[in-house]
Parts: sequence; structure tokens; C-alpha cells
Amino acid sequence: MKKIGFLSFGHWMPSSQSQTRSAADALLQSIDLAVAAEQLGADGAYFRIHHFARQLASPFPLLAAVGAKTSRIEIGTAVIDMRYENPLYMAEDAGAADLIAGRRLQLGISRGSPEQVIDGWRYFGYQPAEGETDAEMGRRHAEVFLDLLRGQGFAQPNPRPMFPNPPGLLRLEPHSEGLRERIWWGAGSNATAIWAAKVGMNLQSSTLKNDETGEAFHVQQAAQIRAYRAAWKEAGHAREPRVSVSRSIFALMDDRDRSYFGRGREDDDQIGFIDERTRAIFGRSYAAEPDVLVEQLRKDEAITEADTLLLTVPNQMGVAYNAHVIEAILTHVAPTLGWR
Repeated sequence: MKKIGFLSFGHWMPSSQSQTRSAADALLQSIDLAVAAEQLGADGAYFRIHHFARQLASPFPLLAAVGAKTSRIEIGTAVIDMRYENPLYMAEDAGAADLIAGRRLQLGISRGSPEQVIDGWRYFGYQPAEGETDAEMGRRHAEVFLDLLRGQGFAQPNPRPMFPNPPGLLRLEPHSEGLRERIWWGAGSNATAIWAAKVGMNLQSSTLKNDETGEAFHVQQAAQIRAYRAAWKEAGHAREPRVSVSRSIFALMDDRDRSYFGRGREDDDQIGFIDERTRAIFGRSYAAEPDVLVEQLRKDEAITEADTLLLTVPNQMGVAYNAHVIEAILTHVAPTLGWR
């Protein structure tokens, strides 16, 4: 395990039981947690994006703010739903945020998950082409975005521009060199993981995937990662890919931890349906004393296959408690699993 970061969904609700009661709380606490995680030695601060929900939505202002407040930690998403995105405007936003952050962005993109409203991307002005599914539209948007990040000129310049132009066709600005190699695809199936490898994206595999074999979640996920790596090698890319998995992991260090997470309610995988046709398997959570946790995680085949582990955090419990959760893993669990 080379890198460990956190993944926050950025939930907020106007409830006395939540430490995150407004959108402002969710955004500002996300910045504060990234700063705290960097100080603790974590490698990454990642954020989940949902539309029409009391969660984090538009990612680039947050990513830029985190980039301006930190100096070392990777800053990413897991994931941006490409069905909702204008790839050209997104390329400009991503380039700007990456430059502000000193080229530390690690952007996870995907087709997205079931949302709060029916076909929410239609409200953003997008719809699939004739004979195209919404998932295919998301992958099409992704391919346009990837092509733009190469920084090649494509637009015919005005012969009488307001400002002088460089020679040749024009590209979008600002362009951030190297960002194309720091794009990840959140794959819910083996087929989309293989597609991501062919087009040269890193792989993010979450706590949910299509149930394709009926095996345990971590076994299926490990097989997905191996299929991805084989497809990457076959495609002949020059660089080595990165692979992340996300998990809910809590080291029970004190009575507070045990009261929140020590009851063993999610010790097994769960089965559900993410739409009318797709059976999905949801990975278990881990909560135990550090020595027990180490032994449990050593048996998780997907964690062994990946190079990056993202810890999903209960952001509504506040920055201080989530920093405690991250510190407990980094101090008492991760070194025994080979981190650093």
C-alpha cells in the first residue's frame, strides 16, 4: 500500500445531531479536514460529487481552495459524474484548479451513480444522442475531456483578435501539463475498468460494483483490478497506472469509537440494485481494535491489489473526530500493512 487518503461525501443537514448543518459547513470543513490530513501525513484528500443533494456538488472551487491551503497532499474527486459535464468548460476549470494546487489534482470521473432526481443531467442541458444510453453519453464526454487535456490546438483563431494569438490552432487555457495522466475512472464493472485501461486512465474502484460472479465483494474487486492491469499492459501505455479502492475502516481506540462503530452492524457484504436491471454488491465496513483490523485487512484481496486506499469518513461528525479517525489508521494500522 503506497498511499492512503480520505474520501468525504460532504453530507450536510440542518439537524442538531450533525456537526455539518449547512452547505457552507460542508465546504469549509472539507478544507479544514484536508489541511488536518496533510498535517497528519495522509497522502490524499478526495471528495464525492452528487447533484440535487445536500452533499458536495460543484468540485472545482473546493479543489482550488484546498490547493491554496495545502502544499503536499493529493487533491481529488471520486467521482465527477460526466453525464452532467461540459467537457470544454470542465477542462478550463480543471486546468485552473490544478495550477492553483501546484499540479496535485487527481480527478476521478465516471458515468456516475443513481441520483436524487430522474435523469438529472437533462436539467443541465444534456441528453444522449440517438441510440445512445446515458452511460455512453458520460463516456463520450469523458473522451472529449481527455482529448482536450492533451493541450493540442483545435480552434480556428480569429484573424482580427482582441489580443495577439500564438501561431496555429488555439487550445483551451489555462492548460496544466501532466493533468491528463492524473485522471481516474470510477468503474462499476469489469468491462468499464478494461475500457478505462485502454484509454489510459487510472482506476478507482469503490465500495460498490456490479455483482458479476456472486463471489465476495473484495474477491470480485480484486479480479476487476487484475483485468484492468492486463488491459493496460496490452494497450502498451508507457507509464504505470494507479489503482485505488475505498473502504470504511475504523480503528476502535476509545469508548467513543466503540459506541459509534463497535457494534458490528456492517461486517458482511450487502446486495442491492442500483437500477431495475443491475444487481450490485456493496463491500463491508471494518471496525475493530488495531491488531484485529490489521489481520482483517490483510485478507482483503482488493486492498492488496491496489496501490491507494481511500478511507471513507463520516464527515457530519466534524473535523476533529474525522482527523482522529484518520490518525488512528495512519498510526496504528497502516504501517503494519506496508504503508511507507
